[in-house]
Amino acid sequence: MPTLDENHTGARIRGQRRLARLTQRQLADLLPYSYSLLNQVECGARPATADFVAAVARVLRVDVTTLTGQPYMTELQRDRLAELVRPIRESLDLYDLGPNPDLTARPADQLIAGADQLCADVRATHLRNAARNLPGLIAELTHAAWSTPATELWQALASTYRTAHDISVKLGYYDLSAVALDRMDWAAQRASDPCLAAVRQYMRALVYFREGEYRIGQRLVASGHSVVGQAEQTREALAVAGQLHLGASVISARAADKTAVKTHITEARRLATQIGDASDVHWLSFGPANVALHEMSAAVEMRRYDDALKQARKMKLPPTLATSRRAHFLLDRARTEMETGHTEAALKSLVDARRAAPEQTRYHPGARETITGLVHLSRRTPDTLNHMAAWIGL
Repeated sequence: MPTLDENHTGARIRGQRRLARLTQRQLADLLPYSYSLLNQVECGARPATADFVAAVARVLRVDVTTLTGQPYMTELQRDRLAELVRPIRESLDLYDLGPNPDLTARPADQLIAGADQLCADVRATHLRNAARNLPGLIAELTHAAWSTPATELWQALASTYRTAHDISVKLGYYDLSAVALDRMDWAAQRASDPCLAAVRQYMRALVYFREGEYRIGQRLVASGHSVVGQAEQTREALAVAGQLHLGASVISARAADKTAVKTHITEARRLATQIGDASDVHWLSFGPANVALHEMSAAVEMRRYDDALKQARKMKLPPTLATSRRAHFLLDRARTEMETGHTEAALKSLVDARRAAPEQTRYHPGARETITGLVHLSRRTPDTLNHMAAWIGL
C-alpha cells in the first residue's frame, strides 16, 4: 500500500493551524465540521473535500492554494507545462500598450476563428495545445484591436482572456486567473457586450465559490443577471442567464441553502427547456444535460451522497457533451462512490476521468483527495490504485 508523505492537504492544514497557534480542538470549534473529521484529515485518513478546505482557509485567513499546494510544480515541470505559463503571463500585460509596430497580425477573421478554436481546445481538455498557442494570439488580437477597433475584435480578445483564465485555473495558477478576468472585463467594456460582461461575473463568482466566500459569489451572480438583463432576450442572453443560475445552484449548495438550490435549478431547467442545447453559446455547455449535471453537483456539495449517486447512475450524457464537463462528472461520481463505500466503482470512475481528460484530472485537487481517501479505505491496494496515486503525485 502506498503511504503518504507530508506533502498532502491535511499536513498543510496542520502546519497552517500551528502557525496560527490553534489546537485541533480550537480550530474545530471555529469550523462547521467535527473535531474527529479535522483530526482524520490532518493525518491523511480522510480526504480534504473542497468545502472543508474552503472553510479552513476562511478561518485561518489563507488562500485555498496554501492548503491544496497548487500549483503542483513537480508534475507541471515533469509534464513541461510550467514553461508555458510565463508567456501567458507576459501576454496579459500587453493590453494597454497599443499597436505593436514590430508585429504583423493575421486577418481579423482568422484571429476571431483562432480565439474560438482555443475555447474548443480547452473544452476538449487539450490544455497544452491551448496554452502554447494562446500568448501569440493574444499579442495579435491586442495589436489588431488597437489598430482597427471593432466590436468583433474586442470580443475575440475578451475570449482569449477567458481562455487564459480557464487554463490558469485548471493548472492551479489562481493569481494569474484573477489577472485574466480583469483583462476580460477591460476588453468586454470596449466591446460593449453585456453577455460577455455577465460571463465574466459568473467566472468571478466561481472564484469566490472556491475560496468559500459564498455571499460574495451570490452577489456576483446577481450582478451578472443584472448585466445580462440589459441585453435583448436572445438565445445567447438566455443561455448566459441559465448558466448564472447553475453557478448560483452550486454556490447555494455549498452554503447549505436548499431552497435557493431548488429555485436556481428550477429556473435553469426552464430556460434549458425553452432554448434546448446551447452548448455553443460562449462555450458554457448550457443545456438540459448541464442542468442535470449541476443538480448532481449540488447534491454532492450538500453531502447528500446517496442522492447524488442515484442521479449519477441515471445520467445519460449526450455524446456532444464537452470532454471537460464529462471528466468533471466522473470526478464527482468518484467522490460519491467513495463516500458511499463503493471503492471499486470510485477507482473505475477515476480511471475513466484520466482516460477522458488526463491533464485536467491530474491537476484537479478533487481527484487527488479522492485517491487519498481510496488509499486509506483499501485494505489491499490494487495495482491500478497504486499507479493512479503515483501518477497524481502522491
